[in-house]
Amino acid sequence: MALAQLVYPGAVHTRLHHSLGAYHLMCTAIAELKDKGIDITEEEAQAAKAAILLHDIGHGPFSHALEHVLLKGVSHEDLSLLIMKSLNTEENVKLKGKLSLAIQIFTNQYPKKFLHQLISGQLDVDRLDYLSRDSFFTGVSEGVIGYQRILKMLTVQDQALVVEEKGITSVEKFLVSRRLMYWQVYMHKSVVAAEKMLVKIMERAQWLHQHATESIATGSSLDDFLAPFSGKIEDIDLKAYCQLDDIDVLSAIKKWQHHSDKVLSILCSRILNRKCFKCRMQSEPISDQEWNKACQQVKTQFDLSDDELSYLCFKGEASNTLYKQGDETIKILLKNGDLSTISEIDNALINESLSAPIKKFYICLLNE
Repeated sequence: MALAQLVYPGAVHTRLHHSLGAYHLMCTAIAELKDKGIDITEEEAQAAKAAILLHDIGHGPFSHALEHVLLKGVSHEDLSLLIMKSLNTEENVKLKGKLSLAIQIFTNQYPKKFLHQLISGQLDVDRLDYLSRDSFFTGVSEGVIGYQRILKMLTVQDQALVVEEKGITSVEKFLVSRRLMYWQVYMHKSVVAAEKMLVKIMERAQWLHQHATESIATGSSLDDFLAPFSGKIEDIDLKAYCQLDDIDVLSAIKKWQHHSDKVLSILCSRILNRKCFKCRMQSEPISDQEWNKACQQVKTQFDLSDDELSYLCFKGEASNTLYKQGDETIKILLKNGDLSTISEIDNALINESLSAPIKKFYICLLNE
């Protein structure tokens, strides 16, 4: 949520806060299921708790904003798994072999599928925590959800997570809150502008690392991720990656604001002074006329070449789905013992039309 502080100054919570919160909810969920007679051994409970505690350990600086920039094509889930496997090796005396079951649950290789669903699914404790936490720290009330009620309504059928019928309303509110938070907080136009500016800074730095004569080196672990990535996960310097944090990126930006490259200098000085891109979001694609006008305006104002222009003026699209039909369908245990899906029940709020993705188009440009 670091860049969301540009819009919501109270969003000062960290990834550690979230991981501990998700761990707490996992403990609560397991206790509720065991009280209902669901067979969960102490070893399985401990493994599930370890998996959720480590589920986001693969996040790098500024989390999702730079997720596919520093290591193109590698998700934070891939890196979390890589780190968990590293912790589980013989070299780690304290943990060697102790995370094997947690890794099975994390990768959905364990027969009791509901344990993985608690970590990654439509109603996982990860989402239950971050929605409540982000809502509290941003002050956006639309994200307030009854997570305690949802956890109490969970049970298991055929090793899969299901929701008791009386919990339908709470689940529907959770799904709607997720969509509202997505567009009001996570994809707020000012948040998008700040995140895209950070992305463009890193992309320009990576380009300069290959082509510029003036050094772009920072003297930190960040330097290892300016060179092109092979795309092979086994080539990742995990030790260097784990040394990276927000401070490395911010220090680099402070240094790069004085770089001779005009584009990098402009982007860095602008983000440090909170003068980010002007971003406009709309339901219709950006017209050619609007796009050409924006490009010409930015190119003239900053005296840019065509190659440089793409860093200061660009367009894109974002989409979000209220509820995904298919493998992740939320199953409802009816009072008569039958199973249904949340979209098939009588007077369902979450129906097929609401499951269609909402798509928005944006254009970002830098003004004088």
